[in-house]
Amino acid sequence: MTTPSATPDDAAPLPIEQVARSGAAVLAEVGTVVVGMQAPLRIALASVLAGGHVLFEDVPGLGKTLAARCLAAALGLDFRRLQCTPDLLPADITGSFVYDPTSSEFVFRPGPVFTGLFLADEINRTAPKTQSALLEAMAERQVTVEGTSYRLQRPFHVMATSNPVEYEGTYPLPEAQLDRFMVRLSVGYPHPDAEVDVLARRVARRREEAQVRAVVDAATVRGMQAGVEAVEVDPDILRYCVDLAVATRAHPAVEVGASPRGSQALLLIARAMAVLDGRAFVTPEDVKAIAVPALAHRLVLTPSAWASGTVPEAVVTALLGEVPGPASAGVAAGRTGR
Repeated sequence: MTTPSATPDDAAPLPIEQVARSGAAVLAEVGTVVVGMQAPLRIALASVLAGGHVLFEDVPGLGKTLAARCLAAALGLDFRRLQCTPDLLPADITGSFVYDPTSSEFVFRPGPVFTGLFLADEINRTAPKTQSALLEAMAERQVTVEGTSYRLQRPFHVMATSNPVEYEGTYPLPEAQLDRFMVRLSVGYPHPDAEVDVLARRVARRREEAQVRAVVDAATVRGMQAGVEAVEVDPDILRYCVDLAVATRAHPAVEVGASPRGSQALLLIARAMAVLDGRAFVTPEDVKAIAVPALAHRLVLTPSAWASGTVPEAVVTALLGEVPGPASAGVAAGRTGR
């Protein structure tokens, strides 16, 4: 088996209006199958457009895997899912060299990570050594096996699911790996009416599998990502993102605050959220809307705060009310007037 060739990084940026229309069409198509996840799916799509990776952490049975699969299908990306287990090895993710008797040579057989969207299902069920096999792929978009590096295709994104309620036979993700995920999302239980809709749709389609059509393709996704990158951001917004990250480091309940990678994630997702709304400027409200999923998983609480029941999400929420930000009207006027 030959190694898949990496896709070139360069892509012509699409206009903001086209990115917004395509993003809305993708979310609408996913919404035909996935019910009651509008907000998490919108943030997940924004994270993809911002070039990041997504961690879904919630109780089993809420449709996290289905959401990732449908999002990949609507985006037209190659999709591979790997069920993580305690006996999983790093080579099961990256691939390995195998002996080819026809050529009497060892040839590289790519693993499932060679895809457009890779889903690591229940990632906390596999050992840290295997979890770490994803770090290079997530950071560098490449994997190294036996001293040889192989580039991954573009776009490449990791979505992972984690079960926070079962601890026997699980391995908590270390802080360094959590920091590689641009956002951590909680799906939550659906509203009873939405849950009834889920059952009705299952009865109506008369089969277990749900079909989602491709709204865009990988080349269009790269153009959408380039369109997001072309958006400039007001310096006041840059300062606000940094101020929020710095505030987490000084909070008395926090032992380790958000790193510069956290403030960068905050900015990049806020910019993608603005573009999905059809705007070429970022407002403080965009930053506030994604502050919790972008920053909370990067915080390490002090032992006393953890023992008292404090959660990182509450810390970030409290800081949003304490850290002053630029006026939305002034930022918007400044951006549109340029």
